[in-house]
Amino acid sequence: MSSARVGVITFPGSLDDRDAARAVGLAGAVPVPLWHDDHDLKAVDAVVLPGGFSYGDYLRGGAIARFAPVMTELIPAARAGLPVLGICNGFQILCEAHLLPGALPRNGTLHFVCRDQRMRIENNSTAWTSDYAKDQEVVIPIKHGEGRYVADAATLDALERGGLVVARYLGENPNGAMNDIAGISNEAGNIVGLMPHPEHAVEELIGAPGTDGLGFFTSILKKLVNA
Repeated sequence: MSSARVGVITFPGSLDDRDAARAVGLAGAVPVPLWHDDHDLKAVDAVVLPGGFSYGDYLRGGAIARFAPVMTELIPAARAGLPVLGICNGFQILCEAHLLPGALPRNGTLHFVCRDQRMRIENNSTAWTSDYAKDQEVVIPIKHGEGRYVADAATLDALERGGLVVARYLGENPNGAMNDIAGISNEAGNIVGLMPHPEHAVEELIGAPGTDGLGFFTSILKKLVNA
Protein backbone atom coordinates (compact mmCIF):
# COMPACT_ATOMS: atom_id res chain seq x y z
CA MET A 1 0.00 0.00 0.00
CA SER A 2 1.21 3.51 -0.85
CA SER A 3 1.77 6.08 1.89
CA ALA A 4 -0.53 8.49 0.04
CA ARG A 5 -3.26 9.60 2.45
CA VAL A 6 -6.80 10.25 1.21
CA GLY A 7 -9.23 11.73 3.70
CA VAL A 8 -12.89 10.70 3.68
CA ILE A 9 -15.19 13.13 5.49
CA THR A 10 -18.12 11.81 7.51
CA PHE A 11 -21.02 14.19 8.14
CA PRO A 12 -24.06 13.30 10.24
CA GLY A 13 -26.18 11.50 7.65
CA SER A 14 -23.33 10.31 5.43
CA LEU A 15 -24.10 6.86 4.01
CA ASP A 16 -21.20 6.01 1.75
CA ASP A 17 -18.18 7.09 3.76
CA ARG A 18 -17.15 3.51 4.56
CA ASP A 19 -17.60 2.47 0.94
CA ALA A 20 -15.44 5.40 -0.19
CA ALA A 21 -12.77 4.52 2.36
CA ARG A 22 -12.79 0.91 1.16
CA ALA A 23 -12.39 2.07 -2.44
CA VAL A 24 -9.44 4.24 -1.44
CA GLY A 25 -7.83 1.24 0.24
CA LEU A 26 -8.47 -1.08 -2.70
CA ALA A 27 -6.77 1.45 -4.97
CA GLY A 28 -3.69 1.24 -2.75
CA ALA A 29 -3.85 4.48 -0.75
CA VAL A 30 -4.36 5.00 2.98
CA PRO A 31 -7.92 6.06 3.87
CA VAL A 32 -7.98 8.68 6.63
CA PRO A 33 -11.29 9.29 8.45
CA LEU A 34 -12.23 12.96 8.85
CA TRP A 35 -15.15 14.12 10.98
CA HIS A 36 -17.43 17.04 10.12
CA ASP A 37 -16.40 18.84 13.32
CA ASP A 38 -12.65 18.50 12.71
CA HIS A 39 -10.70 21.74 12.50
CA ASP A 40 -7.80 20.27 10.56
CA LEU A 41 -7.38 17.92 7.60
CA LYS A 42 -4.78 15.68 9.30
CA ALA A 43 -2.18 16.32 6.59
CA VAL A 44 -4.07 14.32 3.95
CA ASP A 45 -3.01 14.45 0.31
CA ALA A 46 -6.56 14.41 -1.12
CA VAL A 47 -10.15 14.36 0.15
CA VAL A 48 -13.34 12.53 -0.78
CA LEU A 49 -16.74 14.00 0.13
CA PRO A 50 -19.00 10.92 0.13
CA GLY A 51 -22.65 10.42 -0.66
CA GLY A 52 -25.55 10.42 1.77
CA PHE A 53 -27.82 13.03 3.31
CA SER A 54 -25.51 15.34 5.28
CA TYR A 55 -27.33 16.88 8.25
CA GLY A 56 -30.49 15.35 6.80
CA ASP A 57 -30.36 17.76 3.83
CA TYR A 58 -33.23 19.58 5.51
CA LEU A 59 -32.74 22.77 3.50
CA ARG A 60 -31.40 21.23 0.28
CA GLY A 61 -28.62 18.84 -0.58
CA GLY A 62 -25.31 20.01 0.91
CA ALA A 63 -26.59 23.39 2.10
CA ILE A 64 -25.82 22.81 5.79
CA ALA A 65 -22.68 20.71 5.31
CA ARG A 66 -21.10 23.58 3.41
CA PHE A 67 -20.75 25.39 6.78
CA ALA A 68 -19.28 22.45 8.74
CA PRO A 69 -16.05 23.22 10.61
CA VAL A 70 -14.07 20.83 8.42
CA MET A 71 -15.19 22.77 5.35
CA THR A 72 -13.55 25.94 6.67
CA GLU A 73 -10.29 24.02 6.24
CA LEU A 74 -11.20 22.20 3.04
CA ILE A 75 -12.41 25.16 0.98
CA PRO A 76 -9.15 27.17 1.02
CA ALA A 77 -7.11 23.97 0.65
CA ALA A 78 -9.10 22.97 -2.44
CA ARG A 79 -8.69 26.42 -3.94
CA ALA A 80 -4.96 26.11 -3.32
CA GLY A 81 -4.82 22.81 -5.25
CA LEU A 82 -5.75 19.97 -2.86
CA PRO A 83 -7.45 17.23 -4.90
CA VAL A 84 -11.10 16.83 -3.88
CA LEU A 85 -13.73 14.40 -5.18
CA GLY A 86 -17.38 15.02 -4.31
CA ILE A 87 -19.67 12.03 -4.90
CA CYS A 88 -23.45 12.60 -5.08
CA ASN A 89 -24.13 14.53 -1.84
CA GLY A 90 -20.45 15.49 -1.98
CA PHE A 91 -21.03 17.03 -5.41
CA GLN A 92 -23.93 19.01 -3.94
CA ILE A 93 -21.67 20.23 -1.13
CA LEU A 94 -19.01 21.36 -3.62
CA CYS A 95 -21.62 23.39 -5.51
CA GLU A 96 -23.00 24.89 -2.30
CA ALA A 97 -19.45 25.84 -1.28
CA HIS A 98 -18.89 27.48 -4.71
CA LEU A 99 -15.96 25.21 -5.41
CA LEU A 100 -17.87 24.08 -8.49
CA PRO A 101 -20.51 26.03 -10.46
CA GLY A 102 -24.17 25.18 -10.85
CA ALA A 103 -26.64 23.38 -8.63
CA LEU A 104 -28.27 19.96 -8.18
CA PRO A 105 -32.01 20.29 -7.45
CA ARG A 106 -34.63 17.54 -7.48
CA ASN A 107 -34.75 15.09 -10.33
CA GLY A 108 -36.94 16.15 -13.20
CA THR A 109 -39.29 13.23 -12.57
CA LEU A 110 -39.49 14.11 -8.85
CA HIS A 111 -38.70 10.44 -8.19
CA PHE A 112 -35.67 8.86 -6.53
CA VAL A 113 -33.63 6.91 -9.08
CA CYS A 114 -31.45 3.89 -8.27
CA ARG A 115 -29.85 1.89 -11.07
CA ASP A 116 -26.66 1.09 -12.94
CA GLN A 117 -26.01 3.93 -15.37
CA ARG A 118 -23.97 4.09 -18.55
CA MET A 119 -21.82 7.18 -18.87
CA ARG A 120 -18.86 8.47 -20.83
CA ILE A 121 -15.65 9.84 -19.30
CA GLU A 122 -15.08 12.93 -21.45
CA ASN A 123 -12.23 14.55 -19.51
CA ASN A 124 -9.43 12.22 -18.46
CA SER A 125 -6.98 14.99 -17.59
CA THR A 126 -8.24 15.63 -14.05
CA ALA A 127 -6.62 14.37 -10.88
CA TRP A 128 -9.44 11.84 -10.53
CA THR A 129 -9.89 10.53 -14.09
CA SER A 130 -6.43 10.05 -15.60
CA ASP A 131 -6.68 6.25 -15.40
CA TYR A 132 -9.53 6.29 -17.92
CA ALA A 133 -9.21 6.62 -21.69
CA LYS A 134 -10.81 9.72 -23.14
CA ASP A 135 -14.43 8.99 -24.07
CA GLN A 136 -14.28 5.62 -22.31
CA GLU A 137 -17.75 4.26 -21.60
CA VAL A 138 -18.37 2.86 -18.11
CA VAL A 139 -21.28 1.65 -16.02
CA ILE A 140 -21.52 3.09 -12.51
CA PRO A 141 -24.44 2.99 -10.05
CA ILE A 142 -26.55 6.06 -9.33
CA LYS A 143 -28.91 6.60 -6.39
CA HIS A 144 -30.32 10.05 -5.78
CA GLY A 145 -33.44 12.15 -5.64
CA GLU A 146 -31.66 15.47 -6.15
CA GLY A 147 -29.11 15.10 -8.93
CA ARG A 148 -30.36 17.15 -11.89
CA TYR A 149 -27.39 19.33 -12.80
CA VAL A 150 -28.48 22.86 -13.73
CA ALA A 151 -26.61 26.06 -14.51
CA ASP A 152 -27.18 29.27 -16.44
CA ALA A 153 -26.37 29.43 -20.13
CA ALA A 154 -23.04 31.22 -19.60
CA THR A 155 -21.86 28.59 -17.12
CA LEU A 156 -22.89 25.71 -19.37
CA ASP A 157 -21.08 27.33 -22.28
CA ALA A 158 -17.93 27.79 -20.18
CA LEU A 159 -18.05 24.14 -19.05
CA GLU A 160 -18.46 22.86 -22.59
CA ARG A 161 -15.89 25.16 -24.19
CA GLY A 162 -13.38 24.52 -21.42
CA GLY A 163 -13.73 20.73 -21.57
CA LEU A 164 -14.82 20.71 -17.94
CA VAL A 165 -17.60 18.16 -18.32
CA VAL A 166 -15.93 15.12 -16.78
CA ALA A 167 -18.71 12.60 -17.34
CA ARG A 168 -21.92 12.55 -19.35
CA TYR A 169 -24.91 10.23 -19.11
CA LEU A 170 -25.50 7.86 -22.02
CA GLY A 171 -28.85 6.45 -22.97
CA GLU A 172 -31.83 7.70 -20.98
CA ASN A 173 -31.01 10.74 -18.88
CA PRO A 174 -31.82 9.56 -15.35
CA ASN A 175 -32.65 12.92 -13.78
CA GLY A 176 -33.08 15.58 -16.47
CA ALA A 177 -29.58 17.04 -16.03
CA MET A 178 -28.76 19.79 -18.50
CA ASN A 179 -26.55 18.60 -21.36
CA ASP A 180 -26.71 15.09 -19.81
CA ILE A 181 -24.02 16.19 -17.32
CA ALA A 182 -23.06 13.55 -14.74
CA GLY A 183 -19.89 15.23 -13.44
CA ILE A 184 -17.74 18.33 -13.84
CA SER A 185 -14.39 19.69 -12.74
CA ASN A 186 -12.85 23.05 -12.01
CA GLU A 187 -10.38 24.55 -14.46
CA ALA A 188 -7.37 23.29 -12.50
CA GLY A 189 -8.71 19.72 -12.58
CA ASN A 190 -8.11 19.07 -8.88
CA ILE A 191 -11.80 19.35 -7.91
CA VAL A 192 -14.32 16.93 -9.42
CA GLY A 193 -18.00 16.53 -8.63
CA LEU A 194 -19.85 13.40 -9.74
CA MET A 195 -23.43 12.23 -9.20
CA PRO A 196 -22.80 8.49 -9.90
CA HIS A 197 -21.14 6.41 -7.17
CA PRO A 198 -17.79 4.97 -8.32
CA GLU A 199 -17.14 3.56 -4.83
CA HIS A 200 -19.93 1.04 -5.51
CA ALA A 201 -18.16 -0.31 -8.59
CA VAL A 202 -14.70 -1.30 -7.37
CA GLU A 203 -14.86 -5.10 -6.92
CA GLU A 204 -15.55 -7.95 -9.34
CA LEU A 205 -17.28 -9.78 -6.48
CA ILE A 206 -20.42 -7.67 -6.88
CA GLY A 207 -20.79 -8.64 -10.55
CA ALA A 208 -21.93 -5.98 -13.01
CA PRO A 209 -20.84 -3.18 -13.13
CA GLY A 210 -17.66 -4.71 -11.72
CA THR A 211 -14.72 -2.36 -11.32
CA ASP A 212 -15.67 0.47 -13.67
CA GLY A 213 -15.52 2.97 -10.79
CA LEU A 214 -12.09 2.02 -9.48
CA GLY A 215 -10.32 4.32 -11.93
CA PHE A 216 -11.36 7.40 -9.96
CA PHE A 217 -9.39 6.12 -6.98
CA THR A 218 -6.40 4.68 -8.83
CA SER A 219 -6.13 7.97 -10.74
CA ILE A 220 -5.63 10.03 -7.62
CA LEU A 221 -3.16 7.50 -6.20
CA LYS A 222 -1.00 7.74 -9.33
CA LYS A 223 -1.10 11.51 -9.19
CA LEU A 224 -0.05 11.56 -5.55
CA VAL A 225 2.69 8.97 -6.00
CA ASN A 226 4.11 10.78 -9.03
CA ALA A 227 3.77 14.29 -7.56
